[in-house]
Amino acid sequence: MKLSTVLCCYILLLGLFAPEIISDSPPLQDVCPMAPQGERKLFMNGFFCKSPSTIMASDFKTLLLNHAGDLDNMVRSSANIVTATEFPGLNTLGISMARTDIAPSGAVLPHSHPRASEMMFVHSGSVVAGFFDTKGKLFQKTLAEGDVFIFPRGLVHFIMNYGFGLATTFSVLNSQNPGVVGITHAMFAPDSEVAEGLMARMLSFRDMGMDDNSTVDSPWFY
Repeated sequence: MKLSTVLCCYILLLGLFAPEIISDSPPLQDVCPMAPQGERKLFMNGFFCKSPSTIMASDFKTLLLNHAGDLDNMVRSSANIVTATEFPGLNTLGISMARTDIAPSGAVLPHSHPRASEMMFVHSGSVVAGFFDTKGKLFQKTLAEGDVFIFPRGLVHFIMNYGFGLATTFSVLNSQNPGVVGITHAMFAPDSEVAEGLMARMLSFRDMGMDDNSTVDSPWFY
């Protein structure tokens, strides 16, 4: 067999199996809530699993997203991501959840999730949401209640309140531990000049009035 033919076969196999390699491992049983610290002996899959005989319906319920977060901060927003660490019933299922609350003139500063894509549902209010691809091209939309927007895996994205009242969104991420990477380590510091500059730039960018169905080819950075 010619070398070129062998290489083509390897490339084809890599394309077929790569999506499975880079995603969360699938469950080895129907359910696998994370076990309490003292019980972590058997049933390993992601986190140690509870013994099947001790699994209860309460393992699959959480109250962590039923109230708004603290908006008394410089960016006037709160993002609460619930992973398998906080919600044992998510263990091995390859998903996590998030609630974001944004006050008027507030924003979620640019960040990315290295291990997950995010599907965001606007529960109330209106927001501007967007992401940048690896060439710096911006994809931005104004969203109203009931709208859904996708942030592709690993790409930098942001959300801004576009209305006059509180905006709330809920998200599902396709990893039980998506991770969060901010564009600056100082982004959450209340006295950070970098964070203040980002907020001012984002709000002015929101008000530029660009066509809601268009994209911007030039990169936007502070």
